[in-house]
Amino acid sequence: MAQPAPPPAPLAELDGKAAFITGGASGIGLGLATACLAEGMRVVLADIRRDHLDEAVAHLDGGARVHTVELDVCDRQAFARAVDEAQRAVGNVHLLAANAGIAMSGEITLTRFADWDWGLGVLLGGVINAIQSFLPYLLEHGEGAQIVATGSTSGVLPISRAAIYNTAKAAVITLCESIREELGERNIGVSAFCPGPVATNIRETGSQRPERFRDDSGLREVEARLAQRPNSPLWMDPFECGARMLAGARANELYIFTHPEFRDGVAERFDAILASFPEEPIDAERAQAIGFLLHNPVFTETLARHRGG
Repeated sequence: MAQPAPPPAPLAELDGKAAFITGGASGIGLGLATACLAEGMRVVLADIRRDHLDEAVAHLDGGARVHTVELDVCDRQAFARAVDEAQRAVGNVHLLAANAGIAMSGEITLTRFADWDWGLGVLLGGVINAIQSFLPYLLEHGEGAQIVATGSTSGVLPISRAAIYNTAKAAVITLCESIREELGERNIGVSAFCPGPVATNIRETGSQRPERFRDDSGLREVEARLAQRPNSPLWMDPFECGARMLAGARANELYIFTHPEFRDGVAERFDAILASFPEEPIDAERAQAIGFLLHNPVFTETLARHRGG
C-alpha cells in the first residue's frame, strides 16, 4: 500500500515573508525572531511587557523589519487590534507563532480556581485566541501560512506537581493534531512545538500574575521560590531553540521536538496506554460503524515522513 506523500510546506520560502510571534520579546520567542530575521523575514513581536519589547528591539538587528505590539494574549479585543496593526506594519503574515507562556507548577492540593483560570487562560487560551484572531486573515490572503503553537514535552510526558501546565500543553498539542488536516487543505500548515528545558526568564511568572488572579491563588509561595531559581547551564539556549522551531515550521512538521532525552519516557507512556486496551477481539461491525473515529491521516503522514516512505 502506497504511503501518502508529505503535504507541501507553505512556509518553505522565508525571504520577504512576515511572522507574528506572541511572547516574542524574550526567551524562545526572541530566539525565533532572531532566526526569522536572519532569513530575511519581517517580524512583529507581541509581548505583554513593554520593557522586554524595548530590550528586544535594541538586541535585534532588524531595523524597519521589526515591529512591536504590547499584547495580553488573554485579551481578545486587543488581539483583534494587533492583527490589524500587524497587517499595516508588515503586510500579510505567513508565520503565526503562538508562543506566549508562563510557568505553572505546584501540588494540586495548593491550586485554586484563580490558578487554573490564569494558567489555562494564557497557556491554552492564548493559543486559541491567536489562531481564531488570525485565521480569517491567513485564509483571505491565500499565500499559504504556517501556524506553530508552543506546547511542551510536558504535554506528552507529564510529570507530577504540574497539573495546570501539563493539562494546557497537552491540549495545545491535541489542538494542533485536530486542525492540521483541515487547514492543510487550505495551504495552512500546523505544527506543535514541544521543547524541553530552555534557559528563559519564565521564572518571573509570579510578577506577571494579574491582580484579579492573586487573592485566590494557592501558588504564590511556589512562584516566589521559582523566581529565585537560576537557569541551568545544561538547559538549551533560547536562540538555538528558536532556530529549531523555525526549521520545523519551515518543513511543516506536525511535531517539533528539541530534546532527544525525552524519547524513552514518551515511548514508555504510549506503551502503557496501548497495554491498557482490552485484550479481546475487535467487533468488526462496530468498527465499521465508527470507522471515522478510528484513524487520523495526519499520523500516517507523519510516520511516512520520518520513515522515508
